[in-house]
Amino acid sequence: RQRQMCIRDRIVWVPQRPALFNVSVADNIRLGRPQAADADVMRAATQAGAADFINALPQGFESVAGEQGIRLSGGQAQRIALARAFLLDAPFLLFDEATAHLDPATEAQVQTAIRTLAQDRTVLFIAHRLDTLALADRILVMDQGRIVQSGTQAALMADPTGLFHSLAMAQ
Repeated sequence: RQRQMCIRDRIVWVPQRPALFNVSVADNIRLGRPQAADADVMRAATQAGAADFINALPQGFESVAGEQGIRLSGGQAQRIALARAFLLDAPFLLFDEATAHLDPATEAQVQTAIRTLAQDRTVLFIAHRLDTLALADRILVMDQGRIVQSGTQAALMADPTGLFHSLAMAQ
């Protein structure tokens, strides 16, 4: 019997601090698709820019991440979360401050993976760091729970009286 697809199956959430468990890196990637083949897990890790560092771990994909990913850096944990998103292959992506605590080099790697993952999908970015929004076609600026501006990054930057412009200048 085929299972009915629900809304949860169509959305992938990549949070600021991804949930990682005290199981292998491969099993952490498989979280939403436990029966995924090893080749699919490796392909997702490659797409997320994670395969090289995973292969360099003592037991490669079988290395244990540790509770909350304690044995991984923040950037490595984030790339595991991105690999999970590639593996799940959902049409809607939600990135919630996904690059907030990354160093610039790791952020660039993660942004490249996000750019690839976002192709042909609907993507919602929640971000305080405005450079994260460079990938967005449309930005909604919220203040105290209300949308106060909307437009492209260029249009919002061109309005010196707008909140987006003042936030960008402050950063």
